[in-house]
Amino acid sequence: MAMNSTKQHTPENSSRQEFTHSLQLLESITSWHFWSSSLLIVLLPVAIVLLSYPQLLYQYGLLPETAGTLPVRGLLLFLWVASGIALQRQRSRLKVFRKNLIDQIDAATKHRVKAEQFYGLSIIDPLTGLYNRRFGETRLQEEIAKAEKSGEPLLLLALDFDRFKDINDRYGHAAGDMALKEFSRRLQRAIRACDIPVRVGGDEFLTIFPECPLEKMQQILSRMVSISFQLDGERIPVSFSHGVAQYQVNDTPESMIQRADERLYAAKASRDTVVET
Repeated sequence: MAMNSTKQHTPENSSRQEFTHSLQLLESITSWHFWSSSLLIVLLPVAIVLLSYPQLLYQYGLLPETAGTLPVRGLLLFLWVASGIALQRQRSRLKVFRKNLIDQIDAATKHRVKAEQFYGLSIIDPLTGLYNRRFGETRLQEEIAKAEKSGEPLLLLALDFDRFKDINDRYGHAAGDMALKEFSRRLQRAIRACDIPVRVGGDEFLTIFPECPLEKMQQILSRMVSISFQLDGERIPVSFSHGVAQYQVNDTPESMIQRADERLYAAKASRDTVVET
């Protein structure tokens, strides 16, 4: 029984009931307006004719001649009073309907805002503000489909920190978080508004570049040189390696990611070899 009671009082059911009530109220107002207007259309011309030609009442024996036009005037007075009451009642109902409609619009707006907030939370990485892995994979699939149809170039950039573990071990995990945030901020500033930056996890990132030729990639990467952040008065540099994959016919998200990762790891291995020597 408790479960049924809870179900009946959910916000969705409550909103549905309010909407149904508003529709019933509107239907009632419309019906009342129709019938009251119809009555006035019928009775008012009759009253006017009888008031103009009272002899018709005497001729057909509907009223004695001594009655005069008093009954007709009474009919007009009745119509006037009834019209006033009808208008007042409709005005009151319309005010209620207007209030209900405003409340429902406000509720719908709040639901939409909450839905957008929940959607944003579901696709955004909370630490860096970039898109999360699930959203990135979905968008990559969509962009591949667009590239297949349009023939426009599509690039995928894989990025990975160099010796991120050293930052965590030496300065603590708070410093690692600061490094991720600063790197993400610089990445967002370096790319276009239509590009899709993604934090895959840890210190691994992907960025999708729709309609972007390969020769522009170096220009984008040049905006991300000399990344660093300050901690306790010390300037800590952040370096990274990258790999780029360009869309090819029959590519899948997995194949593009694999090619970009292979080139990233090759660049990382080359960087490590240079450092060791």
